[in-house]
Amino acid sequence: MIRTTAFPRAALIGNPSDGYFGKTIAFVFSNFEVQVDLHESSQLEIIPGKRDRMTFSSINDLVQKVQHTGYYGGVRLLKASIKKFSDYCAANNIPLADKNFSIGFYSSIPDGLGLAGSSAIVTAAMKAMMQFYSVEIPKPLLANLILSVEKDELKIGAGLQDRVAQVYACPVFMNFDKSVMEQQGFGDYISFDKSLLPPLFIAYRRNLSEGSEVTHNDLASRFAKGEPQVLQAMQQWSSLTEQAFARLNAGDKNIADLLNANFDLRNQLIKVSDGNKQMVMTARAVGASAKFTGSGGAIIGTYTNEKMLDALIQVMKKIDAEVIIPTIV
Repeated sequence: MIRTTAFPRAALIGNPSDGYFGKTIAFVFSNFEVQVDLHESSQLEIIPGKRDRMTFSSINDLVQKVQHTGYYGGVRLLKASIKKFSDYCAANNIPLADKNFSIGFYSSIPDGLGLAGSSAIVTAAMKAMMQFYSVEIPKPLLANLILSVEKDELKIGAGLQDRVAQVYACPVFMNFDKSVMEQQGFGDYISFDKSLLPPLFIAYRRNLSEGSEVTHNDLASRFAKGEPQVLQAMQQWSSLTEQAFARLNAGDKNIADLLNANFDLRNQLIKVSDGNKQMVMTARAVGASAKFTGSGGAIIGTYTNEKMLDALIQVMKKIDAEVIIPTIV
């Protein structure tokens, strides 16, 4: 039995510039995880997970499930992962042993909250197949391959940031400058030690679940059209990321103002739901900084002491939001 894991991603600053030749910082944390189990079998079998259940206690049960996780589960992610893995090996003249496997997954990552749960499934599946077939794929190329599963094969709007963080499994500064991307086919990725980061919290509301493609598809369209406000925002996000990375490397963990500016810019550019905005403003009301971790549903921010953290937990409870301290990988 091969068992691999992948973790949710938190975008610290710069998002959503990862698909737009910008810069960003992200990390993964182990409070939740995806586990993929793979073992040799006589036929290739994909084992459905909880996301893929087809029996329901009632119509209301089905409706609630669809509203929470959508119409598609994890099977399509595993199917597409297997196909793209095979395509990559064929394109690079990597022979695969003549053997089959059974593959399934378990995920504790909350769905639809901008924590990169889907790409975690793909990442863990790729790692399992690499181990099973003794195939090595360089990390930058593996991130590209994982992105291609959703973006190219399944036509889901997505960027590299999630996959880079999950492949490197540590805090990473990512530079997606266009000239760099065109020259080498991937960005410049600088991993750094988690000790450089300030005290961070993550808060989320499960009832704010929404597919990341809702944000990505609209923004990508506006970027492709060359909308001046969007192009300017991407430059500003890149600048905020550079400032944050410079401060952290200099031993200055005070990046609260930069995180706040990151969200404020997003709020001007993209329609933010009242529920998501309420989480950010509730956190700021007790002195914490706050911005989205991804597409919405969860926020990340800094706090200065335990008193502020306790106050944050209390005010978040009042709006049905859970607060966790991320165990950064």
